[in-house]
Amino acid sequence: MHLHVLQHVPFEGPAHIATWAQQRGHRLSFTRFYADEKLPEPEAVEGVVVMGGPMGVYDEDRYPWLRDEKAFLRAVLEAGRPVVGVCLGAQLLAEVLGGRVYPGPQPEIGWFPVRRTSQGRVHPLLADMPDELTVFHWHGDTFDLPPGAVHLMESAACAHQAFVWKDRALGLQFHLEMTPASVQALVRAGRAELEAARVRSASVQPAEALLAHPAEAYRPLHEVLERLLDRVLGVQ
Repeated sequence: MHLHVLQHVPFEGPAHIATWAQQRGHRLSFTRFYADEKLPEPEAVEGVVVMGGPMGVYDEDRYPWLRDEKAFLRAVLEAGRPVVGVCLGAQLLAEVLGGRVYPGPQPEIGWFPVRRTSQGRVHPLLADMPDELTVFHWHGDTFDLPPGAVHLMESAACAHQAFVWKDRALGLQFHLEMTPASVQALVRAGRAELEAARVRSASVQPAEALLAHPAEAYRPLHEVLERLLDRVLGVQ
C-alpha cells in the first residue's frame, strides 16, 4: 500500500507510524511543506497520514501551502481514499469535512488520559481497546465535530479528542505515534511555547514531566495506534 505523509515541520514526523508501515511492507512517501515539497496527484496515493505542527488551520496568510493541502485532502476524501490526521492533521481533517476549528479554552500539553465516549464504547473501530488511556498531548486549538462524524474520545480539558467519518477518515487530537526521541525533539523545538502555556493553563506539564516517561510506557499507545491504522487504512 502506498501511503503519503503530509509533514508540516521537521520535528513532528510519523515516528511509530513509520515503524508500523515498515513492519507491514507498505511504502511511505512525503510532502514536507517546510522544505517546499510539492503535493502528488490525489489519485497517485492509496491513503494519507497528516501530521501535527504549531501553525493553525486558519494561518493561510503565513503558510499559503495550507490552501493546497486542504484542496488535496478534499480530493483524496472525494476519491474514497482513507485519511488519518494527528493533532493539526485532525484539525485540518475536521475543517475540510465542514467542522469549525478555533482556539480551545486552554492549552493541553503533557501526559493526560483520554476516555471513550458513549459512541466510542460501542463503535467497532475501538473494539478491544481500553476505555481510558494516558496519551501525549500538545495542542491549543480544538474543533467542532464535522457533519456525519462519530465522536469517539474526550478528555477533561478537551471535549473532542477523536472522531471517525464514514469509517475512512480518522482524526486524533492527541499523539499515539510518539517515541521518546520524538517527544524530545518536540520539547526542544517548543520549549518557549511550553513555558508560556504553563502560565495560562493547569493542563500543561513542565518539560521534565513530558520527558520522564520510560520507553515501556509508549508500548500501550503504539498497540492502540497499530490497531487503528490497520482498521482505518484497511491493512490486515
